[in-house]
Amino acid sequence: MRAMWDNHGVEAGIQHLHTYFLFPFSIDKQAIYEDHADLWRTQTHWMDGLDEWLSVKPSGPDAGVASALGTWKRTAYRNLDMDSPAYQDMVFFHPFVRRVFFDTGGLAGNGSDHESLMRCYSIPVPGDSKLWMSAEDRMGRSAKVAITDLRLYLFANGIGILSISVEAFHLSSSEALWINEEMRKIYPSSSRQVREGRIPARLAFSLERNGEERVLAEETFRDTSMVGFQPPLAHTIRSLLYFGNYNRQEYEPVLDERMIVFTHVVVDPATTPDGYITSEDYQMLLSRLLYVDRAGTGYRYDPVFLKQEMDRQLYRRWAHHGTYYGFTSFSNITCSLGVFDCDEHQLREGFLIHRMFTTRYYLMAMVTLFYRATLLEFAERTALVSRRLYHDQEDNHISNANMRITSDLRAEFLHFSNYWFFDELANKDEENEHFLLMCREYRVNSMKNEIEEEIEKLTVSLHNYYQVRNTEAVNRLAMLSLILGAGAVTTGFFGMNFGGRFAQLVFEPARGTMATHYGAIAFASLLAMGAILLGVYLVATNWQDYRVSMLPRWWLERNSRRTGSLKRGSRIE
Repeated sequence: MRAMWDNHGVEAGIQHLHTYFLFPFSIDKQAIYEDHADLWRTQTHWMDGLDEWLSVKPSGPDAGVASALGTWKRTAYRNLDMDSPAYQDMVFFHPFVRRVFFDTGGLAGNGSDHESLMRCYSIPVPGDSKLWMSAEDRMGRSAKVAITDLRLYLFANGIGILSISVEAFHLSSSEALWINEEMRKIYPSSSRQVREGRIPARLAFSLERNGEERVLAEETFRDTSMVGFQPPLAHTIRSLLYFGNYNRQEYEPVLDERMIVFTHVVVDPATTPDGYITSEDYQMLLSRLLYVDRAGTGYRYDPVFLKQEMDRQLYRRWAHHGTYYGFTSFSNITCSLGVFDCDEHQLREGFLIHRMFTTRYYLMAMVTLFYRATLLEFAERTALVSRRLYHDQEDNHISNANMRITSDLRAEFLHFSNYWFFDELANKDEENEHFLLMCREYRVNSMKNEIEEEIEKLTVSLHNYYQVRNTEAVNRLAMLSLILGAGAVTTGFFGMNFGGRFAQLVFEPARGTMATHYGAIAFASLLAMGAILLGVYLVATNWQDYRVSMLPRWWLERNSRRTGSLKRGSRIE
């Protein structure tokens, strides 16, 4: 591979590469309720059935990893003493963030009401084994790195984040860049990408035990096609999401053909010349890392453009030490020049920058990625709900089911805004600055404002429609009341105990007044029955306006708890 900087003829070496490949996905909760009804038959809430769902033994072509290593196991924090990981992870965040974004497994309280609406799971690798991730392309390039951590985060709104941690030591910058750029790919955007080596021709997970290695999951992209509207997701990813059926569209990727790259890179100072921290060569390497490009000479794109972008996307508080943090919509980098004591933090206690990378900054990356994935999910659902309402409006009738779906969408967005979303996560300036930079690159605030406005307009339009329907229903009832009232007055009039000639004609007819007597009875009967039949007709022909008021509450609650899937197009009755 070509050197990163040719003027010295030497390529910068990498002491340590640690990358988390982050895969956000959206679970179609209604599809899961339909396909796995037995698991949620006795469960009231979505979170209550997750552990059992993930513990089901997988079968089929995507069962390799879980069959060899076991299913996902919940890894909630279990103690909060000062030396525990929970304490050290949580202490940098505000108390309200600790309650929401940390899976404490009920540790903070005595009941499930105190648990956060998210779960953390892991698949541990046995101590006598090694789990490898490998990739190779059509150009003969390949790499193999150790998988050091597998984590899965599931949230109550159906959003999930799969985290695959890989590490490698003592490699060239070209190799490190190729690993980040190639291993993040999860499906090709065209067959040309495979032919030209812009995506691996093979991805695989393998397990090494007792000197023997066997493949657990493999993807070659030889026979790929769309799954409905979804791309052909690699079997490596599907093997870790074995609990969902991708072919039945039970879940879907939220982003594009690339996973998010969250990476920590330590440049070996022994391979760099003096003054490398302030050199243009270091900025070129940073640009390749930040934009997840392969090795090459100079900048990948126009230098003037890139420098303007990097001024906005690089965090330079510790640049004088050679440490940079960078953020884009598809990457998050931490890069330092060697390992060293960081002020009062001694290297013998562990490299502070790497420790922060794997704890607070990793957790912040999870939160911001959750925000982005949730907002993209809301954008899709808003479009699908609008499509349903459009078809209803063409029929000049909006169904109660679709009105309920719109109401649920608004309620869920309000819950996201009030429960999940925070403008500030941490209690220190540096952490908040990182968080704001990540949110800016993900367009979190602008997306939230746009979707909030769309949902509010959708709700207002339905509210106006509902008000018109209510007015029409009230007018019908008023008209019906007037007719029934007229019938009541008429029958009451004839029911009065009038005497004299009136009584002789109506109530005590003689032979000559029988026609008048029967005529009065027929008139009163026709008026009464006509009013009743008109009332029945009005209610029957406008049943949708009155059914909610007339049906038993228990029936409505039972039949409105879970509606059909928006994405799979299930019909809603």
